[in-house]
Amino acid sequence: MSRFLMSEPEELLINGGSAETPARLSARASIVETFRGCGLAVCLRVDKEDLLRRICIPRRLRAAMAEAMRRGGEPEAVGEASAGDSAKRGWEEVVPEAPIVVFVNSHSGGRLGPIVKGRLLELIGQEQVFDLAETKPCDFVQYGLACLENLADQGDYCARSTRENLRVMVAGGDGTVGWVLGSLEELHVQNRIPIPPVGIIPLGTGNDLSRSFGWGGSFPFAWKSAVKRCLFRAATGSISHLDSWHIVVSLPDGEPVDVPHSLKLIGERFFNQDGDFEGECPDKITCFEGVFYNYFSIGMDAQVAYGFHHFREEKPEVAKGPIANKLIYTGYSCAQGWFFTPCMSDPSLRGLNNILRLSIKKINVSNWEHIRVPSSVRAIVALNLHSYGSGRNPWGSPKPEYLLKKGFVEAQPDDGLLEIFGLKQGWHASFVMVELISAKHIAQAAAIRLEIRGGQWSHAFMQMDGEPWKQRISSEYSSFVEIVRVPHQSLMIRGD
Repeated sequence: MSRFLMSEPEELLINGGSAETPARLSARASIVETFRGCGLAVCLRVDKEDLLRRICIPRRLRAAMAEAMRRGGEPEAVGEASAGDSAKRGWEEVVPEAPIVVFVNSHSGGRLGPIVKGRLLELIGQEQVFDLAETKPCDFVQYGLACLENLADQGDYCARSTRENLRVMVAGGDGTVGWVLGSLEELHVQNRIPIPPVGIIPLGTGNDLSRSFGWGGSFPFAWKSAVKRCLFRAATGSISHLDSWHIVVSLPDGEPVDVPHSLKLIGERFFNQDGDFEGECPDKITCFEGVFYNYFSIGMDAQVAYGFHHFREEKPEVAKGPIANKLIYTGYSCAQGWFFTPCMSDPSLRGLNNILRLSIKKINVSNWEHIRVPSSVRAIVALNLHSYGSGRNPWGSPKPEYLLKKGFVEAQPDDGLLEIFGLKQGWHASFVMVELISAKHIAQAAAIRLEIRGGQWSHAFMQMDGEPWKQRISSEYSSFVEIVRVPHQSLMIRGD
């Protein structure tokens, strides 16, 4: 039976021959994670007054930041008034040990988002809780933090301490967390340090970022005490690092595009002949760029996600909960042909090697290396975290001898490498997602280039951190996807 489940004999080296099956271990881990998230693993009683002393920003600073964001572009005037007030009564203020602001996506988590927002407002007030439908994180960075920095430059010790020790919590899914992290990255660009670390209240569907840093896969049902515990853990948790990855999608000039919100147009450019290519390269290209933190994928998994995404937008009353979402997602997997053999007449049901050429750069290597894509692979994923698809680990936990044989290193979210793996037909993907086997290991890379050629395929499906899109493929010229690591790392608060 084990031989039937293994896609290759060497996969026996990946996870070893433990006495317990990976599926049983995975189920046990999920149960433990659920209880830990609910606060049952550690009987910790959080005193409300003590918590508020730790995290609450002094009222005058909260008011100054709110006014700066309201005015938008006039933080200096607000700062001067607040600094004068501080001179009169600064000795009365208590400097918070770990001041916290919270961004809430009230549309996440079904009916749970507004409940969490309401509890946060009860605890710390509206000037430290920002609904993302009303306040953008970039406005907080540009005006709210600038107000604190202006006060600090005028000698306000409380403002300086608040800015230096500030922590950020995000209540939402992985997309929401990525949005806030992307806004905070502007501080690196502007050399405004330190960068606030980020913790998570998981309200999304997959919550892979949350799982990776100890915040659990779902928001606990005992929400009244859980919100206090989340804030306490945010104030006291240790800091970890997270790689982020810059992606550029280059299309032949004039090709129609419908990219997600996470990709921004950067305009037309002349094509840079860096490396060797198989297809015809256009003289001019249109480029889009973005940043991802968890994964990028191309192929059948992105096609299924694209169909599910559009169905959920068209019929939100049907896709209301996690069980319904998973049933719909499974239905799309079958409807798109992922569970059929890849030798059918429709070219879109064949392997990705028909349209795709993969090249990588290894750490401290300047030249591109071509990597063969197995003919059976119908989806390729470049993964940054240990968690994918609601807590699964498709890369697995390879044994040291396997890593040595393949020239791999142990995967970490801050190692400067992406793990590239392939998924075959739906049955293979299903076994991978229940962790009976590992995915098809292809490479580890510090940079990735995909050359996508047309021919019998008219479209390719891609996704980035849960945002799928459908990209037209030119029959005449190649399109390109390039991924490189962002020089600086994001800071994450650990919740475990």
